[in-house]
Amino acid sequence: MDIPSKYDSTKVEQHWYDYWMQHDYFSSKPDDREPYTIVIPPPNVTGVLHMGHMLNNTIQDVLIRKARLEGKNACWVPGMDHASIATEAKVVAKLKEQGIDKADLSREEFLKHAWDWTDEYGGVILQQLKKLGASCDWSRTKFTLDDDMSASVIKVFVDLYQKGLIYRGYRMVNWDPEAKTTLSDEEVNYEEKQGLLYYLSYEIENSDEKVTIATTRPETILGDTAICINPNDERYVHLRGKKAIVPICGRVIPIIEDEYVDIEFGTGCLKVTPAHDENDKNLGEKHQLEVIDIFNEDASLNSFGLHYEGKDRFVVRKEISKELEEKGFLIKTEQHTNKIGTSERTKAVIEPRLSDQWFLKMEDLAKPAIDAVLKNGEVKLFPKKFESTYRHWMENIRDWNISRQLWWGQQIPAYYYGDGKDDFVVAENPEKALELARERLNNAQLTTDDLKQDNDVLDTWFSSWLWPISVFGGILEPENEEVNYYYPTNDLVTGPDILFFWVARMIVAGYEFRNERPYENVYLTGLVRDKQRRKMSKSLGNSPDALKLIEEFGADGVRVGLLLSSAAGNDLMFDEALCQQGKNFANKIWNAFRLVKGWDVADIEQPKAAKIGIEWYTAKFNQTLTEIEDHYSKYRISDALMAIYKLVWDDFCSWFLEIVKPEYQKPIDNKTLAAVIDLFEANLKLLHPFMPFLSEEVWQHMAERTPEEALCIADWPKVGSNDKNLISDFEFAAEIVSGVRNIRKEKNIPNKEVLELLELNTESSNSKMDAIIIKLGNLSTIESVKDAVDGALSFRVKSNEYFIPIAGAIDVEAEIQKINEELKYTKGFLQSVQKKLSNERFVNNAPPQVVDIERKKVTDAEAKIETLEKSLASLR
Repeated sequence: MDIPSKYDSTKVEQHWYDYWMQHDYFSSKPDDREPYTIVIPPPNVTGVLHMGHMLNNTIQDVLIRKARLEGKNACWVPGMDHASIATEAKVVAKLKEQGIDKADLSREEFLKHAWDWTDEYGGVILQQLKKLGASCDWSRTKFTLDDDMSASVIKVFVDLYQKGLIYRGYRMVNWDPEAKTTLSDEEVNYEEKQGLLYYLSYEIENSDEKVTIATTRPETILGDTAICINPNDERYVHLRGKKAIVPICGRVIPIIEDEYVDIEFGTGCLKVTPAHDENDKNLGEKHQLEVIDIFNEDASLNSFGLHYEGKDRFVVRKEISKELEEKGFLIKTEQHTNKIGTSERTKAVIEPRLSDQWFLKMEDLAKPAIDAVLKNGEVKLFPKKFESTYRHWMENIRDWNISRQLWWGQQIPAYYYGDGKDDFVVAENPEKALELARERLNNAQLTTDDLKQDNDVLDTWFSSWLWPISVFGGILEPENEEVNYYYPTNDLVTGPDILFFWVARMIVAGYEFRNERPYENVYLTGLVRDKQRRKMSKSLGNSPDALKLIEEFGADGVRVGLLLSSAAGNDLMFDEALCQQGKNFANKIWNAFRLVKGWDVADIEQPKAAKIGIEWYTAKFNQTLTEIEDHYSKYRISDALMAIYKLVWDDFCSWFLEIVKPEYQKPIDNKTLAAVIDLFEANLKLLHPFMPFLSEEVWQHMAERTPEEALCIADWPKVGSNDKNLISDFEFAAEIVSGVRNIRKEKNIPNKEVLELLELNTESSNSKMDAIIIKLGNLSTIESVKDAVDGALSFRVKSNEYFIPIAGAIDVEAEIQKINEELKYTKGFLQSVQKKLSNERFVNNAPPQVVDIERKKVTDAEAKIETLEKSLASLR
């Protein structure tokens, strides 16, 4: 088999991925093996591969490939999320380009466009994941709008409604005016923004008196239905029972009293706009105030906005403040920092809005999920620090607003048979709904034409919270073979930003619908940031093209680069240099492989150095494998990779191969080569989860393999015994070799020059490793001496001193001249620094750290002078 001189990832990766797929290595069916299951956090159907996906899916692939090598029935279920808001926005934008307005389409017409868009553009990310090497069971790919997945969602809705846990309520909700839908509290991000506090004057009815209120939103005065004062505020006692006139619109509103008002904030007078603020709504209900909604669904003003009707809220804010000023109602403005809620999906500023919505009661549902993580440890979070975040969210949980004013998604299975608020039934399909409606109305003449299904769809998360169950059919068929075999899953890998959105809700669903946790371990990755610690985003232009990275550095290089510095829960400062490091590692392994395969072999005696080297590396391998297993058990994936990296790069390539390498143009013995290949293959097994393509390529070149012998399905190494003394002895020997090499480098002694090493044994000898030291140091002998050797170059390892006689090895006169020149320079440097420190003005005025640096220079120079003088004395 011809071995290319260079490793070319572009020629290797697609070949081996096709080979794995052709032989069905990634597929899984229930059998008598131990299952190991991961469900992918389903990316949006609109998504394309970015750095966060790369990190998350690489970690999942590492875990699933290791489980496969361990002989487990590894099942990684891929899939996509229909992403109601994001997908509908994409479709609406495309239709707009074609001159089509969504409002002019029927629901059925719009959904046809949505499915056409999904078929054309959706699912790109799953194909891209294959480029990364993701070993998912692609035959199991699920989509949250698949018929069976949608049926599962509808069944769960009906079940929860029948249990009294789902209800319809008129509530203040978070309204996204761009997506034109409500959002749950968890889908709103709060940001501190600088704005203005407007002080406005309201006239008191039938009086020359005025009262001042402060507001951050002057446009909302058009929806004011009261002014509220604190009953304990003596400044406003005289206003009790009076009425005020709202500027511009002239509406007469009552002045009410409530201790809710903060006497210290603003003027102590509060404008009450029940339709546009949660707290105002509560005051309105308490004091039976009128509710006036001034906004359309896109946050433009409606007819209550008078001459501002049809204009955007932020445009109106500027215009109305100008009008208020011109008419004498605006007294002053002040800078004010305010927390602004924005939509997690569209980034639009959220508008509080009163609306009829569907809610899921969460308090009781959350209790088993709280216990699972915080009390009995049935579900473990890695890193553990996220338990406090989980606790805060779950112990302060609010009812979940599960309805969305969209068409893309599972339509809520509520069917209205009348105009009344409660004139509806909930059922899995229109036929069952008709039965219920006929029964309720005692009207057998009712038909499905008399029923009108709720227009809203369910929150996308209401699909994905069932994901670990529904992908195995566990909602529709709770006792089917697959769900009983694969559920609960083992590990979940995701970002902490959806710890509540998804992770916590899946735990809630697991206990509610199967009375069992959905997974045992949750590995929470950090965010991928750039070198300036900025979150990667398209708007900043700091997010590299994931596929271009793979093209340039190879998938293995990118995987290694991402994972080398990505500890669980900690943000990763991404630098392309990390990928270059991964690519360099791949090249190092490839060159080591070419070296081994390039040796001629003969039936000759095994050298002593090779025998000892094999024993040492075997022990070192087992020691490192123990460390790696420990790292895996604690989900320290980055640490596991680093341990493998050091083992292969340092111990195997830099030391072991040098020990066993035959002399120039001479063959290697059979016994050593067989051991080297065995150990190389063991290394490849450790590397495979992290570098699947390179490791499979080397494995397949190492020997002729049948499909049953592919590395992808090989056996994970088992930890053997390791001789700690042997490892310690080698570390000592490596230091001796490094000492010899340093002297060669410092004194320009050629590597081909054979040297003699003399050992002044002051503590312990390391004769077992002498054969390795002699070979790697290119020594003739290692002799023991009783006293220090004059005229020899020396170095120390622990308590042992070593000498190299220099006669003939170096040009003594040239070395003396070189040392004298360096000595002269160093003494001059020392004098200049001492002169600076003798200057009291410098010492008294310079920062303390600067003075400390200068003093360290003195210490270092004095130490160097002492060393140089000793070297000079040894040469004379």
